[in-house]
Amino acid sequence: MSAYLIADITIHDLEKFMEYVKQVPACIEKHGGTYLVRGGEPKAKEGTWEPNRLVVLKFPSKGNAEAFLEDPEYQPVAAIRHQAATTNLILANGYG
Repeated sequence: MSAYLIADITIHDLEKFMEYVKQVPACIEKHGGTYLVRGGEPKAKEGTWEPNRLVVLKFPSKGNAEAFLEDPEYQPVAAIRHQAATTNLILANGYG
């Protein structure tokens, strides 16, 4: 069953965040992940959620998504994001 990582990112240091943007695709691809949404201009239609930069990644399984997040090669890349931005991140199972 597919799984999705959904991130709402507030960037505080754009220059540093761009380092993350350059490095993260290889880590995602390594675990079978693909971008479905990357940035854009999200606009709330209901409720109070006002996302800043929205990213949706699809992985073949929850295990693949968790392996990506826990990959030792990804940790220094994630540290760049942690320094440059504040992130709300959820993992959701796909349907079917």
